[in-house]
Amino acid sequence: MPGPHPDWLRPEWPAPPHVHALFTTRAGGSSQAPYDTLNLGGHVGDDPVAVRANRQVLQAVLESTTPGARAVFLQQVHGAKVAALHAALPDGACADACLSTTPGLACTIMVADCLPVLLTDTRGTVVAAAHAGWRGLAGEGGVGVLEAVFKDFSALALAGQAPEAIESIAIEGLEGAAPLAARTLAWLGPCIGPQAFEVGAEVRAAFCAHDGAAAQHFQAHGPGKYLADLAGLARQRLRALGITQVYGNDSTPGWCTVSQPSRFFSHRRDGLARGGSGRMAACIWLG
Repeated sequence: MPGPHPDWLRPEWPAPPHVHALFTTRAGGSSQAPYDTLNLGGHVGDDPVAVRANRQVLQAVLESTTPGARAVFLQQVHGAKVAALHAALPDGACADACLSTTPGLACTIMVADCLPVLLTDTRGTVVAAAHAGWRGLAGEGGVGVLEAVFKDFSALALAGQAPEAIESIAIEGLEGAAPLAARTLAWLGPCIGPQAFEVGAEVRAAFCAHDGAAAQHFQAHGPGKYLADLAGLARQRLRALGITQVYGNDSTPGWCTVSQPSRFFSHRRDGLARGGSGRMAACIWLG
């Protein structure tokens, strides 16, 4: 079976050998413009036949690494709901994050400017993926998609420990997950970069209302407008959870989806200008 296309990204992080992860790019598919070529989104107006063929390309790569592996696609709605994957779960569950302890069930997030976040721990007991657009990342009352998925991630990672450890997560919330956070690994994939992500004052307010330090990730860009560093905001939220081992997107131009049209899909760049944009996928699974 084929391996991943050479243009796809493989996270460079100290995950255990049985933890597998990848991020697709535009390369290696069958779709025609403006979805050329490896569009994995079935909701963007592309030919369904091409989308099925493209998903089979991804499927073949997963199986080449882990026989029987399957990418589980979600219906993402820019929220903070988390789905726990199991063998009988079909594609299309309404959630913006998912996690798995079942070998071969690949947590899969589709993006085209939003930030994909992959999680595992140094023991490789659980994997998770989150779709972090600004709405899901900000959440409500300081609880967004990263806080939501880490709470469930913590409970699963501690499942092999004493029952009182799991109970402490339920009672104390995220504070009870502090020891686990220290051994949690996070990888941030490509997203719209800080030089391209213009937002209104309401976006800045949504983050700063919870943590005034978030202001450092917004640069004034005209009256009532700011350039936002989405990956920087995610790193800040992860640090607040105690997760300091963060890899991948460091907010430099090489990670920006908008500025690399030949490699990455971008809804903001192409949605109107080209009449549509495809979707890339970030996958993480246990082997």
